[in-house]
Amino acid sequence: MSQQKLAIVTGGNKGIGFAIVQGLCKKFQGIVYLTSRDEKLGKEAVDKLKELGLNPRFHQLNIDDPKSVETFKNYVKTNYGGVDILINNAGIAFKGASTEPFGVQAEVTIKTNYYGTLRMSEAFLPLLKNGAQLIQMSSSAGHLFKVPSPELRSKLSSDQLTIENLSLLMEEFIRSAKSGNNVELGWGSSAYSISKVGVSALARIQQRMVDALYPDKNISVNSCHPGYVSTDMSSHKGPLTIEEGAVSALYLALAPHGLKGKYIWSDCAVIEWTAPNAPY
Repeated sequence: MSQQKLAIVTGGNKGIGFAIVQGLCKKFQGIVYLTSRDEKLGKEAVDKLKELGLNPRFHQLNIDDPKSVETFKNYVKTNYGGVDILINNAGIAFKGASTEPFGVQAEVTIKTNYYGTLRMSEAFLPLLKNGAQLIQMSSSAGHLFKVPSPELRSKLSSDQLTIENLSLLMEEFIRSAKSGNNVELGWGSSAYSISKVGVSALARIQQRMVDALYPDKNISVNSCHPGYVSTDMSSHKGPLTIEEGAVSALYLALAPHGLKGKYIWSDCAVIEWTAPNAPY
């Protein structure tokens, strides 16, 4: 079993995830795994980085597939014992011109962005080493005040909110989207936003969880907004490069910041998630 430090990035074959892997390979004193759903694309991304003189490793991973997550978890446990950095970057977004019914968009988006992130987190929490960093990739769309309803915001930001109840809220949103009354009920009209609000809330809950379960391990769980980046997801409309989009995640992964349960902006500033002051 390797005693080297280990970093894992989900959705690393392109875009921000690719840039995060690149940044880790340059600065992290340990092994870096680039993971992706598509094995061919993942290996091609690793080859690109090797051409730059970097040395990431690859493992196939589909965060929507419980078996895939379990297989990767067991591989990591057997070969490395634990994880020092886990960056849950994999995610999806429907295009504005998408013709799929909103209820379908809501269900599919929540499935990957929220439940996929939750699945990875729950699988790997027991493997997080002393001082580990768990980083949930959120968005400016994941700020609490993207949810119009004060009542829903209160539920989502409660210090008593559990993962079980957060998941129930995500299911409530999906039902409202399928019924067509999501705006009337205070959820707004963006499935992507609600999925990322769920991710941001999840990080806060998980920080409380690891503090209670592993009080001596000094694990940090934070969420971050990468900025509006030129990627396939943004149809390359974002003004930032993928390297600029990786800055906040790399800061949380590598800097001695001491942050726990926080929501970080693209410039690495701590933004109060429960106050309407995000620099949208």
